[in-house]
Amino acid sequence: MNNTRFATVIHILTLLAKFPGQWLSSEWIAESITINPVIVRKELAVLHQMGWIVSKKGKDGGTMLNISSTKISMADIFNAVKNSNVLGKKNTCNDTKCVVGKEINKELEKLFEETDRIVTESLSNKTLQEFVDQFQ
Repeated sequence: MNNTRFATVIHILTLLAKFPGQWLSSEWIAESITINPVIVRKELAVLHQMGWIVSKKGKDGGTMLNISSTKISMADIFNAVKNSNVLGKKNTCNDTKCVVGKEINKELEKLFEETDRIVTESLSNKTLQEFVDQFQ
């Protein structure tokens, strides 16, 4: 995953968890992250689909957590935004005349799956609340 989605979503969720019961606007969240509010709204849509947040429109609207931050693991967040393997994507090499080329993607797939499993297992032992607790 060679992008900032994971970090962005954790930042959003951490803010929502730090201010429970408060409606936080996408503009306020975006200012904290120093990104465009459109990006925040895009990620909020993903979090809404997961059922993790609720939103209210209007002048006094915003977003807040819909479930306890103790029930969201870092692995849950990782899987919600994952768009490729941790190690990236395989090459399109499949030269059947080459001893390496004809087998490489099969072997890479095993390596990629193992790496993703290790990362997911490690992240499953950490909750969003444990992460939030680091910010006093």
